[in-house]
Amino acid sequence: MTKIAVKPRLQPELFVYSFPVRVYFENTDAGGVVYHGEYLKFLERARTEWLRHLGFDHQWLARNHRIVFVVSQVAVDFLKPARLDDNVAVSVQLESLGKVRCVFLQEIRREDDLLVRAKVTVACVTGETLKPVEIPEALRRKMQASL
Repeated sequence: MTKIAVKPRLQPELFVYSFPVRVYFENTDAGGVVYHGEYLKFLERARTEWLRHLGFDHQWLARNHRIVFVVSQVAVDFLKPARLDDNVAVSVQLESLGKVRCVFLQEIRREDDLLVRAKVTVACVTGETLKPVEIPEALRRKMQASL
């Protein structure tokens, strides 16, 4: 009997990071529905935790590399509302990585319901002058591995 070697295929979902968020009263309007600006906070929080997941954090990068990340562009589709006390999952997937900029695809889901879809462009800049600067090589390597 001849064994056929089966080459494992990469599964794109393995490269998606997910961060849980509970919706609190402070995130909602008078009707208990999440205010649209709060979703941007949820997206930011998930990207920050994704960065920590890679072994880096904003303070360390600012202190040791004198860089910060700034959002330069956001496109958001609000599909369904989240409500008070919902548990949602905020995903982070790196779509592209340049020398200075990177683009993230993010979603906010409540179980199987897709609530928000976003495309976020982030730029690496110096902390002092806010001028574009290359993403540090160690971080680039980690980010590249998630593509």
